[in-house]
Amino acid sequence: MDLKERERCRGPKDAVYGWTQIHFKRKLMLLVADNIRITDKKIQHAVNERDPEPIQKMVRRSEAAGADAIDINSGPLSREPEKQMTFLVEAIQAVSDLPILIDTANPRAMKAGLEANQNIAIINGFSLEPEKLQQMLPLAKRFGTRIIGYLLYPSGHVPPDGSERLTVAVALYEAFRDAGLENEQLIIDPIIVPVMWQNGNIQNMDTLSVIKTLSDLLGFDVTTIAGLSNLTSGQGDKAKKRILESVYLPMLAASGLSMALLDIFHKETVKVAGACNALINQKIFSLEEL
Repeated sequence: MDLKERERCRGPKDAVYGWTQIHFKRKLMLLVADNIRITDKKIQHAVNERDPEPIQKMVRRSEAAGADAIDINSGPLSREPEKQMTFLVEAIQAVSDLPILIDTANPRAMKAGLEANQNIAIINGFSLEPEKLQQMLPLAKRFGTRIIGYLLYPSGHVPPDGSERLTVAVALYEAFRDAGLENEQLIIDPIIVPVMWQNGNIQNMDTLSVIKTLSDLLGFDVTTIAGLSNLTSGQGDKAKKRILESVYLPMLAASGLSMALLDIFHKETVKVAGACNALINQKIFSLEEL
């Protein structure tokens, strides 16, 4: 998405909904960089020392690599959560106008991040876990943001198949509506599991069916997001992992996935994403799109 398109998505209402509507208008799969992680020692050190430079360098690289949005995976931020999240959001938005996904289970950190936000922010996220329902949904209501809902049991466990995921989706949507939120605010993550799980490949094929079915099931155009990095988490040959990403990503695109959360520095995977978007785009195809 170019800068002019992002500018057209500004404004009180469009800042909440307009950006991801590009997916439905042009059938594009937006790319969300998941590289800002507190588990990265450089990022952790930068946060602890309040040094924005390493974070801003990574954000600039992410945008140059093709990111449409930046996920801020800060973890629980148990020490000074408000200050740390405010620092992260301000550091990123000082050098980029890309939308941000605030990814933390700490409600105090989430609130601080939303208060510091000056552009488009998405809450990442909530599930049927009672604590998440009580703490995250009210923030989406208060700040008028979009929010990602995970298809997980109230226990936090992953449903074993597509049918169970759809059952969870109905319950998740009911809780979402009970909180007074609008359909357009909901983004659903059907959960990609590690393919090395005992039935990981079967579950991930079911995930494709879930993505295709959600809009008909819930009665409106459902925005979806999926974490591609989950597919290859764990030990294993890196080259083979990249092959798996490059094969599964087109399946997600063909299923209608709205947003792919991925390592934006995996160049071959990003090239595949670009080819997917060139093929599924509603414009006349051109090789120059690649």
